Amino acid sequence: MSDLGELDRPGTPDSPGAWGDRSQQWLPNEKKPPATKPAAPLNAPTPTTPRRTAADPVKALMHRHQDLCTRAVNPLEIAAGLEAHGITDRTATRFRHRDVFSLAEEMFARATRDAEPSTHHKTTHAPRVRLDWAVLTLLPGLLATATVTALRLTEGRPRLAIAAAGILTVALALRAALSRGPLATPPHHHTSGTSVWTAWLLAYALLGDGLLQTALTGGPDALPTGTTADPWPLTPAPLLALAWSCVPAAWAAHLLATRAHRRLTTSRALDDFSTAVRPLILTTLALYLAALTTLLALTGVILGEPAPYARTLPLGALLLLARLLTTHGFTHAPAAVLMATAATEATATATVFAARLPGCEALAVPVQTLADTWGPASVPILTCTTAALALLFHASRTLTRASAHTPPEAHTPPEPRC
Repeated sequence: MSDLGELDRPGTPDSPGAWGDRSQQWLPNEKKPPATKPAAPLNAPTPTTPRRTAADPVKALMHRHQDLCTRAVNPLEIAAGLEAHGITDRTATRFRHRDVFSLAEEMFARATRDAEPSTHHKTTHAPRVRLDWAVLTLLPGLLATATVTALRLTEGRPRLAIAAAGILTVALALRAALSRGPLATPPHHHTSGTSVWTAWLLAYALLGDGLLQTALTGGPDALPTGTTADPWPLTPAPLLALAWSCVPAAWAAHLLATRAHRRLTTSRALDDFSTAVRPLILTTLALYLAALTTLLALTGVILGEPAPYARTLPLGALLLLARLLTTHGFTHAPAAVLMATAATEATATATVFAARLPGCEALAVPVQTLADTWGPASVPILTCTTAALALLFHASRTLTRASAHTPPEAHTPPEPRC
C-alpha cells in the first residue's frame, strides 16, 4: 500500500483533545469576542451614574450667618443683617437671587424648616414705655430749674458755689437720662467724644454769645456774675429749655423706634422699609422742634427774657439728630460733626482775641462783619444750622436702613463680603 493510502486509513487519535497542536496551526487568526456581562434581571433597578453638582452658595452663606438666621423672626430681619454686612442686590445675584430680600426669604425659609421649635423665635416685641426712663428724663429739667431759681435768689460768692453744684447735678442727671430708654447708647459703643463736644456746645449756649459780644468791644474785664445786666451776660433760657427738652426727645425717639419696628415686621422689601421710615424721621424731628419751641416760649415768659428761638432751635435739632444716630449705632458721624461745630465756634471767638495782636487785625473781620449785621448769635446760628442739615442728610441715608432698627443681638461681627 502506498504511503498516501495510509494517510486516509482510519485510526484512533493519539492526541489528548479533538484538535492537536498541528491542527491549531490551520485555524484562521481571529480575535476573540469581548466578554459580556450576564444580562441583568428585568425587575432590577437601573443604576444611575453619579453627577457632580455645584456647591450650594446659599447654604454656605447661612453657615456664615448662622446666628442671624437662628434669631431672625422674619425675612426682613435677615435682609437687614445682610445689608449691615455689606451684601447688596448686586451681591445677591451671585447667589442666584434678584435682590437681597429674595435671598433673605430663602434663608429664612430654610432656617425655619431646619431649626427646632425651641431654638427658633417666632415673636418679637416692640419697644415699650418704662417708668424708669420716663422719670429720668424729667430730672435734667427739674434740676436746671432749681439751679436757675437758686441763682436768682442769691447774691455774692454763694452764687458761684450754687452754679458749680447746679452744673454738676444737671450733668449727672443728663447722663442718667441718656443711659436708659430710647436715648440710651447701644452696648460696646464709645461716646466719650460726643459727650465732650455736647458739653462744649451747651456751655457756649450759656456763655458764648456774651463772651463774643464783650470781646468785640474790648473785654472782658472780669468774670461773669450770673446776671443779665453784667458786661458778660449769661443766657440761661436756652440751657433751661434744652434741659426740659429731654422729655420730648425721649418720647420722639420712642415713637420712631415703635413705628420703625412696625414697618420692619410688615414691609416686604428693603426699599419699601426705607420709603416708609424716611417720613418718620422728619416727623420725629418736627415734633421735637415744636415741643422745644413751646419750652422756649415758657422759659422766656418765666425768666422775663426774649425767647432765643433762632439760636436754640438749630442747636436742639443738631443734638437730637446726633443722639438718634448714636442710639442706632452710628457714632462716628455725630462725633465728627459736633467736633467741627464746637471747633468753629471756638475759632470764631479765638480770632477776635487774636486780632488784638499787632498786625493781626484782619483776623476779626469775618466775625465782626457777622456780628454787626446779624448780631453775635449769628455765629452759633450758622454753625449749628449747617451741622444739623449735614446730620439730617446723613440720617436720611443711615436711619432708613432696616439694619439700623434690628435688635442689637441680630448683628454679628463684620465679616468679609461674599
